[in-house]
Amino acid sequence: MWVEDVEIADLRNLRHVRMELSSGLNVFAGRNAQGKTSLLEAVALLARGRSFRTEDARTLIRTGASGLIARGHARGTTRTTRLEVELSATGRRLRVDGREVPPRAYQGRLEVIVYSTERLKVVRGPMRERRLYLDRSAAAIWPAYRQALRDYERAVQQRNALLESGGRGLEAWDERLIELGARLRHRRGCYARRLEAALERSFRPEGEAYGLALRPQPAEGGEEGERRRLTGEVEARGRDERRARRTLVGPHRDQVVLSVDGTEAALHASSGQCRSLLLALSLATLEVYEAEQGFPAVALLDDLDSELDEERAAALCAEVTRRGQALVTTAHAAWAERLAPGGRVFTVERGEVRAA
Repeated sequence: MWVEDVEIADLRNLRHVRMELSSGLNVFAGRNAQGKTSLLEAVALLARGRSFRTEDARTLIRTGASGLIARGHARGTTRTTRLEVELSATGRRLRVDGREVPPRAYQGRLEVIVYSTERLKVVRGPMRERRLYLDRSAAAIWPAYRQALRDYERAVQQRNALLESGGRGLEAWDERLIELGARLRHRRGCYARRLEAALERSFRPEGEAYGLALRPQPAEGGEEGERRRLTGEVEARGRDERRARRTLVGPHRDQVVLSVDGTEAALHASSGQCRSLLLALSLATLEVYEAEQGFPAVALLDDLDSELDEERAAALCAEVTRRGQALVTTAHAAWAERLAPGGRVFTVERGEVRAA
């Protein structure tokens, strides 16, 4: 699957942009604050229906505009799909082949893997960001994972509402939480093992060892083992939950630990190490996606050559585009020109894009 073309109107400083993309490498060159990252954001918006930079969709709309539109064609092996996302102050509308659809029907049509320093919150931010990264990456591969996550989140919300009102009849929701939580924990553990193995093989610009682990570790015995353990956790924390009036155990409270040379990255890694780890994690996610789906996701690599020397960055671009489509941004025009024979190069200036 790859993006054939994109049209963007009124997203940040992009007034109106229309691009035809290569199925391999696409390089966007320009000075800072010209709109390069916003172009990647638009492609991610087209794929996921949401931004990778902010949860507040209203901030994406260009100042003075009433809304934004991103549309384009995603080409697969058998067909081409027209995707469209429209955002306004009143909400979001998603369309597939011209027909408006709900978010669950929009998801899964196109997937992107993002590397951007703005996503360093996955490494250095609160634990919730790492859980979200794992869950969203797995949900992009397996619809059953997406459903398990949705069911569990709904159960936690309903159980919390019951705890807030006093907790009468909580036993039935304990059973529901245990059943759905065990299912999600088991599936998350399966994905984490795949991602950890890919991370061990992934790109290591400084020869460092990167790791990923879940706490608690996946239980022996698969889903049944997770059910037994979660039952014990619910029983042990019941009094605390009634006092706090919220659910204190389960996958939504578990930890995802990223490490560099055996040390937890969020606590001890340098800024450079965190960037390298994020890049390696992005590439590992790309590898697992391709292995499971049989085709690659689109790679969005922002400001890649600021983290790596030009030779390594060029080698990485070649490796990624050997598998599929990549959109790469750079502030260095000379480096972009070196990559020109391997794909298409675009110049970005003041929110306008032109093919070089």
